[in-house]
Amino acid sequence: MCLVKVPFAGIIIAMMSMAAVAQPAPKFALQDTAGIVHHQDEWSKSRAVVIFFTTTDCPLSNSYVPEMNRIRADYSRGGVVFYAVQTDTTISETEVRHYANEFGFTFPVLLDPNQILVRLTSATATPEVAVLSNAGRILYLGRIDNRVADFDKRRPAATESDLRNALDAMLAGKPVARPKTDVVSCAINLVKAWGP
Repeated sequence: MCLVKVPFAGIIIAMMSMAAVAQPAPKFALQDTAGIVHHQDEWSKSRAVVIFFTTTDCPLSNSYVPEMNRIRADYSRGGVVFYAVQTDTTISETEVRHYANEFGFTFPVLLDPNQILVRLTSATATPEVAVLSNAGRILYLGRIDNRVADFDKRRPAATESDLRNALDAMLAGKPVARPKTDVVSCAINLVKAWGP
């Protein structure tokens, strides 16, 4: 496990790539831990898509599963769909299935061996969340909230709820005020890119 703090200065490249993502969502077929295959066309039926990047051995990600379940419960009625993505491609499907059950995810945990959704969103860390339009345009990328201030510094409760704020703005038809936030997190190890 590798822990990193994503500095704000390094966000310029990610923000440029976020702006460049205006084309339709890539075609994919990703299986979840229940064996159900999910496709990008599921997104067209939603008002927004939330992707929670996680991995089995990141304590920061694991500590956010209950909050992500609460957020899903609060926003799924508004047409927002939620997925978790296992970012470590070296973890077996059996281990990921056990992890999803143990931590009680209330939304699909996707296996993404080619890191299609990591690359689509330019995610770099776990726990990191992306909010996408139903066409796959990135509206928000960053932390869930500010409960974790640094690796050794946590607030008893969040004072800024970045993901909720982004969803509230999007559902109200307004632009997201802060489309990118810093993440204190575990790094995502990228696999070699595929294709030509």
